[in-house]
Amino acid sequence: MKKCLLLLLFASPLLAGAITLTDTPKVAKPAMSKKPVMLKSPVAAQSAPVTKQNVVTNAYSHPLSFQLEGGTQGAGLDFRYGIVPQLSLRLGGSFVPSYTGNNLVDLPGFASTNQITLSYYNIHLLADFVPFKGFRSLRLVGGAGYLGKADGGFNVVPTGSYTYNGITVTGNDIGTLNMAVSWKGVAPYFGIGLFRSFPHHLFNFNLDLGTYYLTAPKTTIIGTGLLADNYQLEPQFDQNLKDYRWLPVLQLNFNFKLK
Repeated sequence: MKKCLLLLLFASPLLAGAITLTDTPKVAKPAMSKKPVMLKSPVAAQSAPVTKQNVVTNAYSHPLSFQLEGGTQGAGLDFRYGIVPQLSLRLGGSFVPSYTGNNLVDLPGFASTNQITLSYYNIHLLADFVPFKGFRSLRLVGGAGYLGKADGGFNVVPTGSYTYNGITVTGNDIGTLNMAVSWKGVAPYFGIGLFRSFPHHLFNFNLDLGTYYLTAPKTTIIGTGLLADNYQLEPQFDQNLKDYRWLPVLQLNFNFKLK
């Protein structure tokens, strides 16, 4: 009996050690495996929005389009480029095909034929600004155009016979008279635009309402025969036309999305 008790006394520390060895992994294993999860979740929730993928997604895409236009400054073509959501630029040009009209002006008491000519083209750089984010259908437009040609002409050819102080002269004796005016040069532009600069999908249309402020006109008078001295009237002709410097623009644009 005493031997059994002594055996139990010596065996109890070994049993205790065995129990400790088997219990230790069970306690440590779940505690260590869960710590990384507990530390990661609050940090990840705060830092998730700041990623390269999100920055690319939120960047402005700089839309690009081209538009065909027609109106008071003729026909033309523009390319539009978005700088920021409320500002875009457009570069383009317009032209009016050379026009000739015969006998459009009646000169009472003076038998003649007359001819009016017109030629015009420009290149322009304009900026479209949207002042109200919630109302993108209204744009303020400003910029300038270079009028490479903005010419008008009036040519008169006498056809009758006229008597002055008992002397009869014919149309050939009288000669011809040509009056020309040019607004060539740089012209500031300002106006408003209606409807969006860029289409939502493939196509839209918009309007331009504005005006160019032209350079002071330069006139030329060339006469032949008895009308040769009319060049002296050029200063007076300039004075008469000095206020004709506004070129109104009413233009319809057909806008096609490129990007």
